[in-house]
Amino acid sequence: MRKKKHTDSGERLYQFFIYFVLIMLTITILVPVAWVFLASVKQNSEFYGNPWTLPKGIYWQNFVEAWNTAKMGDYMLNSVFVTALALVLLLVVALPAAYCLARFRFRGSKFLNTLFMAGLFINVNYIVVPIFLMLRDGDVWLKKVFGGGFLLNNLVVLAVVYASTALPFTIYLLSGYFQTLAHDYEEAAYIDGAGYKIGRAHV
Repeated sequence: MRKKKHTDSGERLYQFFIYFVLIMLTITILVPVAWVFLASVKQNSEFYGNPWTLPKGIYWQNFVEAWNTAKMGDYMLNSVFVTALALVLLLVVALPAAYCLARFRFRGSKFLNTLFMAGLFINVNYIVVPIFLMLRDGDVWLKKVFGGGFLLNNLVVLAVVYASTALPFTIYLLSGYFQTLAHDYEEAAYIDGAGYKIGRAHV
């Protein structure tokens, strides 16, 4: 009986610790979001006077000015366009690459798998400046040779950069998913007339 009571008290203490950690994490996430929202409905005098006090009233004009004056609508459309194009480019490249790496065995496949896995350890925040410098230098070269550049201030180029930085993780994730699929699907496709033009599936 004593052992059972000791086990029950240990489980309760463990559950209390887990709930305490979850509550603290929730607070650390909700408090900044709530503070940003309260700051967004304040007037400038209130915010610069004391940013930690509650607003005297709801000032929705800030959202109207941000949408019209700061061109938030245009920025949002640009974000939607870049994200959609980057997603399409990423899927077009990552899907066949991940399937080949998961289903085929060829010379250099292990090296490519290792290369893509190594790309997971590259933090995108660390290579933003080098990428910008390369695009800037490339734009300068294009202006000297062809009289005009297109690498800067170009949403399509930005989408390509986003897709390329997300390529290692996407291929790694999709490769793991394709490896879990049963080969029965491929055999059923063979019966229906499908097939590979190059190589054979690794069974």
